[in-house]
Amino acid sequence: MTIERSEPATTADERSMLDGWLNYHRETLALKCEGLTDEQLRTTSVEPSTLSLMGLVRHMAEVERSWYRRVMADEQVGPIYFTEEDPDGDFHVTEADTWAEAHATWRAEIEAANERAARFTLDDISLGKHRRTGESFNLRWIHTHMIEEYARHNGHADLLRERIDGSTGD
Repeated sequence: MTIERSEPATTADERSMLDGWLNYHRETLALKCEGLTDEQLRTTSVEPSTLSLMGLVRHMAEVERSWYRRVMADEQVGPIYFTEEDPDGDFHVTEADTWAEAHATWRAEIEAANERAARFTLDDISLGKHRRTGESFNLRWIHTHMIEEYARHNGHADLLRERIDGSTGD
């Protein structure tokens, strides 16, 4: 599968710009994972870290689910990979975990996020609240935070991919 990634228009309106940059960063993470085996995708950075490309994708599935489904739309959906006993379970990949499952779950959460976001304007306040802080957010804040979250983790993905096969680039 070839990943299609394009930069947002330089003169787009605010909503299109935010949607565009969010999708750009989502596809950047997909590019960093493209062409690798499950074993390579489970490769961690350096001990004692459990950070891996597959773990980043699983983490972003959780983040998409949390912000768009739980907070913005106030859906009562549970976690995918983490538990109370293992709050970092999204990063704790095992030999049994596959790219096919992680990728499909992540893509499904992106689709669900896009469907939820389409129901709101940038100024609309979330129907739910953050589970730890109890705060409400507007969609603009959530989109901006998600761009930041992906951009930060794409930096991690750059380093992981370079460690795995020497590939560098954006």
